[in-house]
Amino acid sequence: MNIAADVLSILLALAVAGAGFPKLLNKGSTPAQLREHLKVRAGLVPVIGLAEVAAAVGLITGVFWHPLGIAAAVGLVLVFVGAVGYHGRAGDYSDPKARGGAMGPIVLGLISAATIVTLTLSL
Repeated sequence: MNIAADVLSILLALAVAGAGFPKLLNKGSTPAQLREHLKVRAGLVPVIGLAEVAAAVGLITGVFWHPLGIAAAVGLVLVFVGAVGYHGRAGDYSDPKARGGAMGPIVLGLISAATIVTLTLSL
């Protein structure tokens, strides 16, 4: 179970770091899309990015100390639940054109939950 936990942690860390840095630095099209389409407050965008980058660091550290990886994955589940809420409020799940992009938080939330389970079983 250790190998599965490590692989999930590292892959999830790469995904959320890649998504988090543009938000943290407030650069690129993602922060603008969050503000304009999802109506996320401008001050909240870098906070979301910081949470994602911190979770990525926690997941990588969690490869060596699983309790930190579990905490980071739990934090990500909460971030992705919030993201699903924002996408739902924007009507993305009922719009066939927007639905594909809105599935990311659901998939990453499920991967975060799987990471919690595998890390817990590896303790």
